[in-house]
Parts: sequence; structure tokens; C-alpha cells
Amino acid sequence: MTSDSNKENELYKYIKEHTPGIIEKDVSYGKQFSVSKDEIELEPLLKPNPHRFVLFPIEYHDIWHFYKKAVASFWTVEEVDLSKDFTHWESLKVGERHFISYVLAFFAASDGIVLENLLERFSQEVQIPEVRCFYGMQIAIENIHSEMYSLLIDTYIKDSKERDFLFNAISNLTCVAKKAQWALDWIGDSKSTFAERLVAFAAVEGVFFSGSFAAIFWLKKRGLMPGLSFSNELISRDEGLHCDFACLLFKHIIKKPSRVRVESIMKEAVLIEQEFLSEALPVSLIGMNCKLMCQYIEFIADRLLVELGYEKVCGFRFNCFCLDLSL
Repeated sequence: MTSDSNKENELYKYIKEHTPGIIEKDVSYGKQFSVSKDEIELEPLLKPNPHRFVLFPIEYHDIWHFYKKAVASFWTVEEVDLSKDFTHWESLKVGERHFISYVLAFFAASDGIVLENLLERFSQEVQIPEVRCFYGMQIAIENIHSEMYSLLIDTYIKDSKERDFLFNAISNLTCVAKKAQWALDWIGDSKSTFAERLVAFAAVEGVFFSGSFAAIFWLKKRGLMPGLSFSNELISRDEGLHCDFACLLFKHIIKKPSRVRVESIMKEAVLIEQEFLSEALPVSLIGMNCKLMCQYIEFIADRLLVELGYEKVCGFRFNCFCLDLSL
């Protein structure tokens, strides 16, 4: 046991040395986390369940309904036609190609982080079979998303060094690393409650993804990149379902975090996303209005807060993306 532990420590040391500034906490595979005894005793979702190996009779019909929706919306990368995209790609301005490639790099990395959270934390902690069914489908579709983004990068970027650079965005791009680190910190947090982490990953799939989805939809309005646009529609639909599912699970939580705590988590996510799309990788590169994009991100956060059962913080009553977001 001591030898294995030493090997794990050596591996972690090696990873940390070769990814400076990125991995600040040990979130390596095999690390054992646990929810508190009080949580297990209080929360129905987390209580030991001797019937978790058998589905029927269905006890949580609302959760089961979401699982069936996830099954019905399954798709594969072979359904996306990328044959016209490269011609469009070559016609884009340098700044537009830069923006799209970095957004794709972020998405390619982020799906792996969401997967790690599902595999290491949520699917192990929740004892309800209906929830595990949904997580099983989410894991499968997140793999599809990861494959899709990797295929898009492979299609657009012909230079092998540039491709490798983008595939290793967490190590190479500070703007991507900051968002990734925030999510990784939540996976590695052994003190936060399940409910707090549920909010955090709702923010990852809601707030962190929203601006980039909107930017790609903007390209569709310009008649560009039909393959990218179609895949964006499919993936944004999936992530919307995942976010709604997190909100549904949150309704089953008995002891919910305080309003102040939830607002704090959401505000952190909003600020990171606003910085990402207005400073680090400004949407002005593709002709969008940075100020309105920042308001759109706040609108998304407010909507998520309401779905979780809390009041709005930012106070935006309309979706700025329905307006003209051009410069």
C-alpha cells in the first residue's frame, strides 16, 4: 500500500511540474472522496440504497422522464456534415479563425472535466438508480461532444503543431486554464457539500458554455460554417438538458445552501466568463458587442438562479442575444 501511495505521489508531482500553474489540487483518478455522514443521513439522493441495482419500480418519475429525454436526443458525430466548413474557414478573417479555434479548444477540454466530475464524484455519490441512468447517458453524450470538438479542430486546423497546441489548451492557454481550474477545484473540493457542487457544475454547463454557444450561433446568422452551426445546436440542446437536470436534482435536496453561498458561486462563474469573452478572447473578434455579451451572461446566470429557487442578482429581464449583438 505504501509503495502504491508513493507511486501516486510521484505521478502527481510529475504532472504538476509539467503543467505549471494549472493543477493546484490533487484531482487524479482514484482519489477517494466522500460526502459527510450528516449529508448521507439527511439527503434521500445520497442515502445508501440497497435497491440501487434494480430500476423498477420507478420511484422518481420526474428524474426518469429526464433520462428518457436524454435517450431520445442521442446523436453521433457522423450525423454532422462538415464538407462545406473548410471553404468557409479559409474565407474567415484571422481574428475570426483565432476566436473559433480557441473556443473549440476550450470546449474540447471542458467536456473531459465534466466527465471526470461525473465519474469521480456525482455518479458515485448519488444512490438513486434513476439519477445514475441519466448520468450514464450524460457520460455517453459528453464523449460525443468531446469527439465532435476534436473532429472540428482536426478539420479546420491543418498544421499539426497548432492542432497539438489546441488539444492541450489547459496547459497552453491561460484563458482556458482559468475556467478549467475553477471546475477542477470543485471536483477536488472535499469540504463542499453535494448541493454546492451541484450548483457549481450547473454554472459550468450553463454560464461557462453560454457565451461561446451564443458566439457560434452568431456565425450561423451570418450563414457561415454549417457543420459547426449544426453541431452547436445539438450540443447546446444537450447542455441545456444537463443544466435543467441539475436544477431538478437540486429541488430534491433537503438542506440547500444559503442564498449568499449560491450567489457567490454564480458570481464567480459570471466574472470568469465575462473576462473570457470580453478581455481574454473578446467576441469583438467576430464582430459582436462585448458589453451586450457580458449582459447576456448575467441574464443566463439570473435565469439559472431562478431555476434553482433563488432570486435574480443581476436583474436583466430580457435576453440580449435576441437583439442585435453586432458592434
